[in-house]
Amino acid sequence: MKLLPKSVAVKLPPLYSQDGKGEQALAVVKFFDPYGSWSWYASEFDPEQGLFFGLVAGHERELGYFSLSELVSVEFAGRQRIERDLHWKPRPLAECAGS
Repeated sequence: MKLLPKSVAVKLPPLYSQDGKGEQALAVVKFFDPYGSWSWYASEFDPEQGLFFGLVAGHERELGYFSLSELVSVEFAGRQRIERDLHWKPRPLAECAGS
């Protein structure tokens, strides 16, 4: 699975475009670890840097930056481990915990 096809990337607003919205910013795409409990909800993206801003829900829940290259590099038994939620519907970050 391609984590971020161009058809999805173009839907993500640029970095800093939702500044000040906090958890009311819209999570456009969700990535998750099907073998664990971590999820990444992207609300902004810089394609040149491959950098997202959004919500990271793992051991704790926090807003921050994460990179496409980091998500792609996570492997298990030689296969890409992180997946994109194909059924995800955009919603505010505040509604993303445990989704």
